[in-house]
Amino acid sequence: QVQLVESGGGLVQPGGSLRLVCAASGSIFSINAMGWYRQAPGKQRELVATITSRGSTSYADSVKGRFTISRDNAKNTVYLQMNSLKPEDAAVYYCNADGVVVPNTPWASDYWGQGTQVTVSS
Repeated sequence: QVQLVESGGGLVQPGGSLRLVCAASGSIFSINAMGWYRQAPGKQRELVATITSRGSTSYADSVKGRFTISRDNAKNTVYLQMNSLKPEDAAVYYCNADGVVVPNTPWASDYWGQGTQVTVSS
């Protein structure tokens, strides 16, 4: 059973920084892409950033230049460094693992973490 466990959320003042961590555990052969999504109250879940197994990254326009996604393939872990946080960045942040292949299974699956709350307020 594959599980994604997020950590690093919390309360930060505007202009501050947080680092989110998401570790995938279980018997995993490979993961295609990993990423972060967020959902604020009353809004749809939106893409924040993704990174492929080869290190190609993409970002939402709203976070470009402020957030950095990185990944440790050996640890099946993805990170999101968030700098210059704004009140509009406040949301529950979800980790996603796309195209997860486990041993003895011919197809790939997607997994989500349980979410971690990020609050940006003075």
